[in-house]
Amino acid sequence: MPAISTPQTPRALAQALKFVPLVLLPKYGWAHQRAGQLYSAAEKSFRQTISAAKRSDRGFCVVVDRKAKKVLISFNANKIDPRHKEWLQSVAARAGLRELDPQPYWGFDDLKNKVAAKLHNCFYVQAEVKREDGVEYFKYTSIQIMTGCSLEGLLLALESGNAYVDFDARSGHNHGTKFRLRQNHWPDLYASIVKL
Repeated sequence: MPAISTPQTPRALAQALKFVPLVLLPKYGWAHQRAGQLYSAAEKSFRQTISAAKRSDRGFCVVVDRKAKKVLISFNANKIDPRHKEWLQSVAARAGLRELDPQPYWGFDDLKNKVAAKLHNCFYVQAEVKREDGVEYFKYTSIQIMTGCSLEGLLLALESGNAYVDFDARSGHNHGTKFRLRQNHWPDLYASIVKL
């Protein structure tokens, strides 16, 4: 699924786009696995895929707050796997061990607008791939026309753990924040799916 940003004003949008590199990466990032090799020794990473169904091993999760009409990112230091002890100590020194402040979120109205604009009607195409003499060939095996994507479907998919929020940033480059959906869970989002 494409990335979805919350704010509507240009200033707020600029702030939201910089939240990961300016807050999450420096305060909650960890040494990149290739720091000191491919990248500088100081290269940090903040890469993880989180859901509402279970906290990540670094204490992050998605929270769907229907009362406040927000999808939030939450942090709980008590839920960090013991193998991340050194990282936890560094987070304590850099950011403290409390809930994220400010706490990043997407408002329901903004998500609804993005869903309507980007995902309302889609094609989902599956193909088999083969290589012959260095040339790649595709055989299309399934095409689905999906219509009527809804915010409620996205919220239910997040709550059930079938949709995720994916962070993919390092000091030298931010690949963006994305919503991802488990394979074969398109019916969770769409009112109508027609197979061709």
